[in-house]
Amino acid sequence: MKKYLLMSLVAMAPAIAAAAELEEVPGFDGETITLGIISPLSGPVAVLGLPVTAGHEVWFERINEQGGIAGKYKVKLLTEDNANQEALTVQQYNKLKNQVVSFSQVFGTHTTKAILPQLRTDKMVVAPASFDSYWVHDPNLLPVGATYQIMAVNAFAHWLDTEADDDPVICGLVRDDPYGEAGMDGIKFVAEKRGLEIAAEVTLSQSDQDFTGQIEQLKSAGCEMVFVTTVPPQLARIVGNSARAGFEPRWIAQWPSWHGALLDSPVVDYLEKNVWLAGEGTEWGNQANSPGMAELEADIAAHKPDQAPNVWFVLGYNQARAVTAMIEKAVAHGDLSREGVMNALATMDNVDFGGLIGDYHYGAIEKRNPPRKSTVFGVDREKPFGLKSLKENFASPEAAEYSY
Repeated sequence: MKKYLLMSLVAMAPAIAAAAELEEVPGFDGETITLGIISPLSGPVAVLGLPVTAGHEVWFERINEQGGIAGKYKVKLLTEDNANQEALTVQQYNKLKNQVVSFSQVFGTHTTKAILPQLRTDKMVVAPASFDSYWVHDPNLLPVGATYQIMAVNAFAHWLDTEADDDPVICGLVRDDPYGEAGMDGIKFVAEKRGLEIAAEVTLSQSDQDFTGQIEQLKSAGCEMVFVTTVPPQLARIVGNSARAGFEPRWIAQWPSWHGALLDSPVVDYLEKNVWLAGEGTEWGNQANSPGMAELEADIAAHKPDQAPNVWFVLGYNQARAVTAMIEKAVAHGDLSREGVMNALATMDNVDFGGLIGDYHYGAIEKRNPPRKSTVFGVDREKPFGLKSLKENFASPEAAEYSY
């Protein structure tokens, strides 16, 4: 017994020594690890940014309660508002970059792209609160969850298999930015695989408030399914315009288009009848299919009891879980420098998200593989956050074929 104990202690010695000899670097003073968050805390997208940020806060409160990273280094979060704007994201990044080891969250596709050149120069790792495929093989980014493309692929395939006729009229109403392009790429991929045509692809901008013209175009095209990438305030106006125009296709909305606050809108009946969400994970409170749900709800009760059901909180919570795994790896390597964190990202193990989202295969950057499973939700005012699972955690044949 003593022999095996001695052998175990000898094996552990390098890791213990490495942890004991961690050098101070920007964002680490020898005792506390500081991480950055850049999120929309104001403006129309704050309905997403605030709960994502809250998810990070609750997770790291739990980690600190347990002693911190590696059981000894407490985590401090520095949070700044980017209002979902590129220029402000660049400004806030430059404000924080010399005060943090890494960024636990930068919200948005276009905003993350805005700082990518600096991430290369600074050798900084960021966890993007965005599901774009651009991030899959990026050495400076730590993504979580299925991509926008896979969510769109699976949701569209499910519609084709359950509701569509033999010659469906397929359309898109998408943002004129990378976020809009991403999901539409998934729709086009499935259409090509199944020999279908896109009848109309109409765009909208981040600042659009009235969609009368776009709805008229889609209605004139006879669209039976419209894939839409937007954000919650715009979705409310889009369906409002559609209801007034008597236009009732099957809307399949990209995941960030939804917020439970839409249940209070005058068009909730229309939403329940016509809108699906291309998302991931499980219904809030479903502990049977997601053992991680019990853990999450316990952490909320302990650290933020006023937190209402919100899928964007789950995103932040899971991002923070993945960031913790990366920083734990850097500590085990004895190096919290920027190069050390990048090396940890490239060598980190897979992370068990407890079924809250699909498991992401990490490790070597060029071999990273996001989940191929996602979930199609319907709108249901009786459900937490207004979402019911229509088909949960499944992968269509096209999802298996999609390559990054």
